[in-house]
Amino acid sequence: MIYLNGKFLPIEQAMVPVLDRGFIFGDGVYELIPVYSRKPFRLNEHLSRLQYSLDNIRIQNPHTEKQWVDLIARVIELNEYDDQYLYLHITRGVAKRDHAFPHGITPTVFMMSSPLLTPPEELLVSGASAVTASDNRWGRCDIKTISLLPNILLRQLSVDEHAMETILLRDGLLTEGAASNIFIVRGNQLLTPPKDHRILPGTTYDVVLELAVTHDIPHAIRDVSETELRTAQEVMLTSSTKEILPITQLDGQPVGNGVPGPIFQQLNRHYQAYKQAVMRGHASR
Repeated sequence: MIYLNGKFLPIEQAMVPVLDRGFIFGDGVYELIPVYSRKPFRLNEHLSRLQYSLDNIRIQNPHTEKQWVDLIARVIELNEYDDQYLYLHITRGVAKRDHAFPHGITPTVFMMSSPLLTPPEELLVSGASAVTASDNRWGRCDIKTISLLPNILLRQLSVDEHAMETILLRDGLLTEGAASNIFIVRGNQLLTPPKDHRILPGTTYDVVLELAVTHDIPHAIRDVSETELRTAQEVMLTSSTKEILPITQLDGQPVGNGVPGPIFQQLNRHYQAYKQAVMRGHASR
């Protein structure tokens, strides 16, 4: 069951007008929320990021925070999986095709649930491969917009090479993955680029940094050069669905000694413990 503009219904029955600006222009934003044991993970942070995206493309939030919480709970309840990921999609609404913002229209709100499949244990043991590419996306990657064609094309480069992700470089610096944030380890220090217009501010990115602080893992948030990426002891990606995943091969070359490293092992162990605590209601969400 999905939610569309005030109604809960089977996805096969859902319809959106062809003049919806999401369809015509990609004029909208989205959010993806993992759900463990029917409890949304870091919901406040996801709703805050949704508000940030809406504010930056000048769409008024169609719901209050309490309304979002209630709608999300209802969608979770109506779907059969204990572990889910919720996809929220908001467009500016339906209007005649004109680049300028229309007045007096109602945003389109769509929400669906899918089963959440986190990386299998064997991938955490062996690590994944990635390729690199020039980051040719627009200059506001901090907005979680539905206009994802550049990310799609970049992600397909890794699919073509049977790799897990495409890691992006701009002006000699690491930015992020096509669908993830990136951390590296050099000199036994965890490094990641700062949250600015070049990257999407990931909620899992935030959790990893919080865990680094809590567990005294040396870390720094700063620009990371391409050379530092290619000579890193460890590389890992983070996302809501992949959680923390080690990258052990980059552009066909081994990362470090070619197996998941000790910093990844620590972070993944702490992340799983934190996730379990959230599910039991013993940690901040």
